[in-house]
Amino acid sequence: MAQKQKLELTWIGKGNRPHLEPRILLEDSERSFHALKRATENDIFDNELIFGDNLLALKALEDRFRGKVKCACIDPPYNTGSAFSHYDDGLEHSIWLGLMRERLEIIWQMLTDDGSLWVFIDDREMAYLRVLLDEVCGRKCFLCTIVWQKRYSRDNNSAIGDVHDYIIVFVKDQDLFKAQRQKLPIDDRTARQYRNRAIDSRGPWRAVPMNGEGFRPNQMYPIELPSGRIVYPPEGRHWSVLEPEYERLRQEGRIYFGRDGNSQPNTIRYLSEVPGLTPWSWWPCEEVGHTDEAKKESQVLFGKANIFSTPKPERIIARILHIASSAGDLVLDSFAGSGTTGAVAQKMGRQWIMVELGEHCHTHIIPRLRKVIEGTDPGGITEATNWKGGGGFRYYRLAPSLLEKDRFGNAIISKQYNAAMLAEAMCKLMGFRYDPSESIYWQQGKSTEADFIYVTTQTLSIDQLHQLSDEVGTARSLLICGTAFRSRAQQFSNLELKKIPSSVLQRCEWGKDDYSLKVENLPAAPAPQQPRGTQPSLFEADSQ
Repeated sequence: MAQKQKLELTWIGKGNRPHLEPRILLEDSERSFHALKRATENDIFDNELIFGDNLLALKALEDRFRGKVKCACIDPPYNTGSAFSHYDDGLEHSIWLGLMRERLEIIWQMLTDDGSLWVFIDDREMAYLRVLLDEVCGRKCFLCTIVWQKRYSRDNNSAIGDVHDYIIVFVKDQDLFKAQRQKLPIDDRTARQYRNRAIDSRGPWRAVPMNGEGFRPNQMYPIELPSGRIVYPPEGRHWSVLEPEYERLRQEGRIYFGRDGNSQPNTIRYLSEVPGLTPWSWWPCEEVGHTDEAKKESQVLFGKANIFSTPKPERIIARILHIASSAGDLVLDSFAGSGTTGAVAQKMGRQWIMVELGEHCHTHIIPRLRKVIEGTDPGGITEATNWKGGGGFRYYRLAPSLLEKDRFGNAIISKQYNAAMLAEAMCKLMGFRYDPSESIYWQQGKSTEADFIYVTTQTLSIDQLHQLSDEVGTARSLLICGTAFRSRAQQFSNLELKKIPSSVLQRCEWGKDDYSLKVENLPAAPAPQQPRGTQPSLFEADSQ
């Protein structure tokens, strides 16, 4: 029997995967910025701006934020061959696909169960990116392709003017996303369709035809109009409600038969009852802005001589975040550009993470975010959100590789890292997710909900191991990485003992962090640590 084949996109070098060495993030307190005081009780200060290669940064963030990102909104280079001042946007086609795949795979794993991924793209790469996303995310997770009218004036120099870009949207779960996605506010154009044709205390209303497409036997009943005429649904259609429901609506004055009482029945919908507009896939520039608007916003922020080459208007990012997230949700943008996603998320009360490699991280993003936090950014959605400033962000840079080669060519952990970094490094090397518990000292990482890892630079006695085994219990297991053990691993069914290679310890200076396990302190756990992301031993201040 022939093996079933699935449709897939292939390109030169598709089978090649980059070898990613483990990296950690170092905070630079000089570039981090926070408001001096709270503007509201909902101010968010734990936003993260990361300077460095976004693939390495995503890999460093993957474990900590797996399943926690509500909305990922990215605007990658379109691979058009243009020479932008802030991007190398002329990568060979197959290389671009490979780079996108590696990043999309990590982003997809970071989304919540009801999360969504929004990717800006143009005509040249849209079709290829869509097929690539089918492979990475699964075709059943495709939601829609939004067409954004990015220009309002004609391009008379082209055979056919380029007036639109696309936003490809994938969701983790169609039903969960639909249940939580937010509708758009009623705009003036829609509101004008509702009128108070008669004196009605319930306010403006509009007539909605009371029929739907198709034949349904129990919804084909006759209706007598006020004029006395008997009508049935139009050919090929059915009444949209069952007969008892029609009678209830008629008695409540919710059926409209036209001014003369001789027209097909319509249900009355009051403006006050409309919860909002269901988003659709056509986004005209009047609603969400255009490229000229974005450049004017950039000019106000950075001056004419320093505007960003390819900014997005704040209004279009605001619409995405409004639909796909709520206040307090986590938003990710790993192609930060000039920082529009972070600026909009800050003004809308979302928590954000942005990653950017270019120097415009310092020349554009940080100055922009400082203005937002200080409340001195007058443009974009500032007025619409009544933004007054507040909150803050932490600036991180990628640390050098955790690994280096010894004189025998073996990979060892660099000597510049301290004990807490050793724990994180061993998690990566042993295949565990680094996730230190705030209350249980020996839970430094895990591979499943019941399989943990503990790293110590001290020799563990039999008594210490007995007490650890008792704490772990029969429903869990613990891998202990240490320098020496005064016991055999076989004595404990729930413990696995592994020595840290001497080549690693001999070449490393692990600082003064005390990862010893003292019998007199057991079984009580140490005092709760600071929230993850602010632990000094993991995210130490950059002295440069």
